[in-house]
Amino acid sequence: MLLTSISERIEALPFRRGFKTEANEIAQEVRSELHLRPIDPLDVWALARHLEIPVHPMSVLRERAASAFHHFSHVSPSVFSAVTVFDGPTKRAIYHNDIHSPERQASNLAHELAHGLLLHPPTPAIDDRGCREWDQTIEDEANWLGGVLLITEQAALLIARKGLSLSKAAAIYRVSEQMVRFRLNVTAAQQRVRIARR
Repeated sequence: MLLTSISERIEALPFRRGFKTEANEIAQEVRSELHLRPIDPLDVWALARHLEIPVHPMSVLRERAASAFHHFSHVSPSVFSAVTVFDGPTKRAIYHNDIHSPERQASNLAHELAHGLLLHPPTPAIDDRGCREWDQTIEDEANWLGGVLLITEQAALLIARKGLSLSKAAAIYRVSEQMVRFRLNVTAAQQRVRIARR
């Protein structure tokens, strides 16, 4: 699975010093502003509205960009998840692939919102050779914070303490089972709960 391979790579990444603490603090601050506890599910669409970042489904481009819409909805739907489009240096909008499952859309949107919360600057999508530009560092940071936004460390520990199945936890937090597994793994929640019970 793609998310599993990404999570394994992210677990081994040497993030900049203090980044994981910063990510936890951002997630806590966001939840506080939305009047949510750390263990509550997060509605990423509500977060986007709170941050005043417009979110547009890819399907709005069905007529204006028919061939691109067809490609990303029928030919290769897994190729495009979401993208942040800038208007000037700070104004952002997000376009996302609404063909994906609601759980995948939540992860896609959390990733893009994480870019905004981390104040990642706009970067060119394509270089002068027509190849895709990719800053791995900021993508890894957005992947990590996106996961923290969806399932905090406290939520992961609660899932482990209650012994929830992946499917039950995924339904509660409105994410994929892969995301639940990822967050349980990177927080070592199940191991920590087992140790605490000894």
